[in-house]
Amino acid sequence: MLRGGKRLLVAVALLLCAALCHAASQAAGEPVSNDTRYVAAWVLAIADNEGRPFAIVDKRGARISVFEPDGRLIGASAALLGMASGDLSVPDIAHRNPASLAPGERTTPAGRFESQPGHNDKGEDIVWIDYDASLAIHRLRPAPPHEHRPERLASPTTDDNRISLGCIVVPASFYESVVRPSLGQRRGVVYVLPESQPVQATFGADQVSQSR
Repeated sequence: MLRGGKRLLVAVALLLCAALCHAASQAAGEPVSNDTRYVAAWVLAIADNEGRPFAIVDKRGARISVFEPDGRLIGASAALLGMASGDLSVPDIAHRNPASLAPGERTTPAGRFESQPGHNDKGEDIVWIDYDASLAIHRLRPAPPHEHRPERLASPTTDDNRISLGCIVVPASFYESVVRPSLGQRRGVVYVLPESQPVQATFGADQVSQSR
């Protein structure tokens, strides 16, 4: 009975938080997907972010949304993602040089990641989402011209946003104005939505009774 009551409370909180997130996204003039709103509501309903800023990466929509600790939407942007589709990293990713990954291994894995500010090997500030796997949120940087990364980011379609080794690449202006002042200043949480299964399978109310 207690478990059923807890699930009911979480369900009500999800509906309320989803409505608030939808209103916030409309007020900010930023397109936010239903899956993103669902996960933002889930995060707030169970305080999964533990009072920290958080981001939600919608791989199907090739977009990232960044939120204040209280769930207010700071901003959203198109993003470049791993070249290959899929929700898992290769098993030995922590022991591989990113450049050695074959095209089919260059995924942006789904899941919940504890993020932290840091720097890459060139001294540029980035936001690590999985240091061991060399996965981060970072600015668009110079790349081989044939990859057309700026054009891919600016394209209205999502079909051409798969080009990175696995990192989440955002426009430099978005990084400076949204990512850097929030996730770039303190630890946070990054939620990468799955593309091979419903989002509720990765982030859902069922996890509350199992983990709380």
